[in-house]
Amino acid sequence: MVVCGDDALAHRLAAELRDVYGERVTLVVPTAREPHRPRIPPARALDRATALLGRMSAVMTRTTPLPPEGPDDGGETPEETVRLLEASQPDDAALAAAGVAGADALALVYDDDELNIHAALRARRLNPRLRLVIRLYNRKLGQHLEELLDQAAAVAALGTDDAGDAEAVDASTTVLSDADTVAPALAAAAVAGTSKVIEADGLLLRAVERAPVPPGRPGDPGLCTLALLSASANDPEDAPSSAAGHEGPVLLPDDAAASAAVGCGTVVLETVSYTGRPVRPRGLRGRGAPLASLFSRRLRWSLAGVVGAVLALAVAGWLTTGEDPVHAAYLSLLDLFAINDPAIHDPTPRKVLQLLSGLTGLLLLPVLVAAAFEGLGTFRSASALRRPPRGLSGHVVLLGLGKVGTRVLARLHEMGIPVVCIEGDPEARGIALARRLRVPTVLGDVTHEGVLEAAMIERAATLLALTSEDTTNLEAALYARSVQPRLRVTLRLFDDRFATAVYRTLRAAHPRALTRSRSVTYLAAPAFAGAMMGRQILGAIPVERRVLLVARVEVRGHVALEGRTVAEVLRPGRLRVLAVDTSAPDDPETDDAAAAPPPDAEREPAHLVHELGDGYVLRPQDRVLLVATRQGLGDLHVRRHRAVDTGAGAARQG
Repeated sequence: MVVCGDDALAHRLAAELRDVYGERVTLVVPTAREPHRPRIPPARALDRATALLGRMSAVMTRTTPLPPEGPDDGGETPEETVRLLEASQPDDAALAAAGVAGADALALVYDDDELNIHAALRARRLNPRLRLVIRLYNRKLGQHLEELLDQAAAVAALGTDDAGDAEAVDASTTVLSDADTVAPALAAAAVAGTSKVIEADGLLLRAVERAPVPPGRPGDPGLCTLALLSASANDPEDAPSSAAGHEGPVLLPDDAAASAAVGCGTVVLETVSYTGRPVRPRGLRGRGAPLASLFSRRLRWSLAGVVGAVLALAVAGWLTTGEDPVHAAYLSLLDLFAINDPAIHDPTPRKVLQLLSGLTGLLLLPVLVAAAFEGLGTFRSASALRRPPRGLSGHVVLLGLGKVGTRVLARLHEMGIPVVCIEGDPEARGIALARRLRVPTVLGDVTHEGVLEAAMIERAATLLALTSEDTTNLEAALYARSVQPRLRVTLRLFDDRFATAVYRTLRAAHPRALTRSRSVTYLAAPAFAGAMMGRQILGAIPVERRVLLVARVEVRGHVALEGRTVAEVLRPGRLRVLAVDTSAPDDPETDDAAAAPPPDAEREPAHLVHELGDGYVLRPQDRVLLVATRQGLGDLHVRRHRAVDTGAGAARQG
């Protein structure tokens, strides 16, 4: 694997490839010294952050030693001993020196889109069989670039001796954006307090380690049991119920083995979802009555009172004058609008009713004027930002509507989670989205007094501080914790060492509250690493010293999948089906436009296995979500390639 970059993402990506996937990595950087953050803050802002952290540490009285930091603690990753190559530009000489001609994959993660595009074109020319992972902020340009480079790889493969193995070579091009890749993890942190999630076909999945369950008490298997952990302090080596021993964990056990492993620690898979009250549509987009969306409650009661008075006058006129009910109602309306002749020669009851109708008409005039002004104001404010409604609680306060904050807001809204946004720039990228989704938004500087209170931080469940300034995020977190000590806080911090210091101090100050300090590079590296392993790889789940791969595979062409039931696909210890995407049409012989699956943004979430049943037969047009070991995934592809070769040989003989 070759990684080219000029910031912390390149170093983090190289470490992810080596530690999780066990790959050999060549890292091409402008300098081998410590990676810089993409945006250097002013000296005054950095001093301010240091002073804030120092004052908070000074009032600390807790001296309990903290456990060592792990990847989930936001701590820094030690410097990795990968092959380093210094090059100012990813030109032909640098790519050749990095071994791109013989590499499996290349990641271009420079902070300059134009530099990444030029390097990708050079790399595709040097090695048409190379998997490319490119970091771009422009998503439309990224889609066109993917198609161009994939087409170039296909054309180059046709002119080589390996044209028959074109399908066996994964020379895909994947364009990723930092904001798109970190949004699911940050949304999961707001819901479940963890960012260790894998997004696949509309599902958010996480692996959770469960402590051993005492004998006689059933454990919660989650969606499925991924692994039985090896013997530990809670699971002694001589315990007869221990399913794993010195040789390591038991990966992907079948249901019988998982049920028999009583008293053994397990790793289970769960879905991440929001269980609180969902967001209900408000305003003009609601499903209520039109009057409820246009007029206030007081005005609606006034209108109802006037209508009731008119009906009462019409009934009284019908009873006293003996006129036809329709004619009596007509006369009452004429009297109401003062366009009827005076009832000078009519009986006394008719005169009294005419006077009462005129008085009711005088009362109706201001009500109609108020309704006109209020309805006009409702239409004018439909495009304005909403204020947080009264009584809101258990919501997420999202600070910052930049590139990352906008993606997180869209994901939280899709999950039905109530959100209140805070943004200091009225022209920020996410303001238009917040206005369109009718999400309550507070415009103002979060460092000013009263801004967090306007977002009802005292009733919130989570604070997501996602601005591009470390000092702003830290100051908001400190003030929010002073208002609500048990508040769940997730900070976006660029510098890893600073994030480690912030996490340790906040955890020591508030041991019962959940704190997460994350950098974009920390959250984005797993997605980039998975794309380098192949487009079908969605992520990795470490289990002690081994790893499980989560992959998305097309059923068509796989003899081990096509036409088989979910139970038949299961290979204990190697391969297991988690979910099936059945959104493709039943008839695969239809035209390409109808047979093509919908875009990921329009897909319904995939069906989990327990929803379909073990007897579901996989169709050629289905996509399956698999969890497998490296050997199990390799066996699946080897069997497919053998089937393709056999079919090609039979065709040649015919």
